Amino acid sequence: MSISYEKYHGTSNDFVIVDADEYVPDRGAFAREVCDRRDGVGVSGSGATGGSTDESVGADGVLFLALEPRFSPPRAVMTLVQPDGSTAKMCGNGARCAAKWAAERTGADTVMLDTQAGTRRAEIDGERVTIEMGHVSFDARGVPLGAEREYPIVAEEVEGLEVTAVNTGVPHAVAFVDDVADVDLESVAPAVRNADVFPDGANVTLASRREDGSFDQRTYERGVEGETQSCGTGAVAIVAAARRLGRIERPTAAVFPPGGRLDVTVTDENEAVLAGPAEREFEGEVSSTPKPRRVTRA
Repeated sequence: MSISYEKYHGTSNDFVIVDADEYVPDRGAFAREVCDRRDGVGVSGSGATGGSTDESVGADGVLFLALEPRFSPPRAVMTLVQPDGSTAKMCGNGARCAAKWAAERTGADTVMLDTQAGTRRAEIDGERVTIEMGHVSFDARGVPLGAEREYPIVAEEVEGLEVTAVNTGVPHAVAFVDDVADVDLESVAPAVRNADVFPDGANVTLASRREDGSFDQRTYERGVEGETQSCGTGAVAIVAAARRLGRIERPTAAVFPPGGRLDVTVTDENEAVLAGPAEREFEGEVSSTPKPRRVTRA
């Protein structure tokens, strides 16, 4: 038995999308296999074994999507399973890819996504997808922080890195540095990600401010356990933390992860919106007890 999938990415944050009607006996095991960066899904001739790097092998997660087109606007229930087999409540770029997938199936330019972090409205205009990210929380319970913490972490040292803790659907520890390129993220992030003060773990996001008020971004993602080319919830976390610390006054800022540009708005009431491109890459099939195989671009 095989499972059909499609591959999408948002600013190079890439996802395998599987219709929830497909029978996947073990979603965690499936995600671990297809997301593997050496042996996971990929276009024929790409990756470490094919000698070409024009398309990535593996993915940053699997989105299981249940489409409910009878609603107006149409809805999709989104479950994100990460490369380590765990689930995440929210993913900004993943949600934008999910909205694009649903829009292509229904012809709608507005889609409602039911995520574990709440229902989110998305607007689709070609390859640009804008999605509501909900309420941003700095509260100790909202992040969450350890049970002994009753107050937020704002510009406080955690495992040698000065961070501000914020939940943008998932927890982030945001650190503002002079230049994100100068930090050995793979060395400094794991200790912060696993710090006792973050009982659920935390994504670790670095930001450096450009002269025009935009930000460069790098994020070490919980569940991926490594750096990704883009992180939507991390981009929102940067703008939210920057506003909290008085680093910017405007509600909107551009954020530049390695994979491209994201546009973020965080209102005075800490309600957030994320916008950027979402694109379909290819489709294929894998075994239900995968060893994934390379496929040819559709």
